[in-house]
Amino acid sequence: MSTPEPGVDDARTTRVTDPADPRLHDYTDLKDVKLRAAREPAEGLYMAESSSVIRRALEAGHRPRSFLMAEKWLDSMADVLAAHPDAPVYVGSDDVVQRITGFHLHRGALAAMHRPVLPSVHDLLAAARGGAGARRVAVLEDIVDHTNVGAIFRSAAALGVDAVLVSPRCADPLYRRSVRVSMGTVFQVPWTRLDSWPGGLHALQDDGFTVAALALSDDSVSLDDLVTDPPERLAMVLGTEGDGLSRGAVAAADVVVRIPMAGGVDSLNVAAASAVAFWATRA
Repeated sequence: MSTPEPGVDDARTTRVTDPADPRLHDYTDLKDVKLRAAREPAEGLYMAESSSVIRRALEAGHRPRSFLMAEKWLDSMADVLAAHPDAPVYVGSDDVVQRITGFHLHRGALAAMHRPVLPSVHDLLAAARGGAGARRVAVLEDIVDHTNVGAIFRSAAALGVDAVLVSPRCADPLYRRSVRVSMGTVFQVPWTRLDSWPGGLHALQDDGFTVAALALSDDSVSLDDLVTDPPERLAMVLGTEGDGLSRGAVAAADVVVRIPMAGGVDSLNVAAASAVAFWATRA
């Protein structure tokens, strides 16, 4: 089924030839979104894809369960593998790796990572900014597209958002595509999942946040007006791709905010809207 990889001075590095090898269970069916979304949290893991994303995850203190790669990537990953001697390394041909994962791995390597335990919302916000406490956070309601989740995290990292909170039904920020699109910034921006919705917004208000719902409504104020007199602590709530924010989320908010637009356009993709809102409210 497998033999030690010749020419590699590392007893834990093993060449795999059988995609059904039970040791490769973490890496199977990676293209089945529904299956992986259920399996990964339940099994306490997530996937880091590409050498740069793996390095970002490790720099953030996350722990690898194992590595999978084609032999040609061993040299470039040698320092990473040496630093984590307890994680087995599986090496296979491009064809075998593709049969295991369900797609052509052309970004260097995969790592099955231990999924970190999420902190409580209160603890996360209190620890932000070196313990000074979060002042600007993003809240994602039921965003189901992993690409959008990853793009929002990348904008949050680039534009200095202190933390991201996701609703109970929001897509997993640690899903492989979210991580890849974010360029690994899901490891950089503190985040956690709210236990209830929209009740979690009331908890933010109790912690002193002004909750701003980004939505279209007759009583909305312009983002320009919000920025003119910004609240000390601001939580910006962004809604799902199709319908936007739910009525419950809008009703729970302190203020409804719209992005001023021209050209007869009344809305933006949620990832684009997040970048505009994060930029406008930056300190």
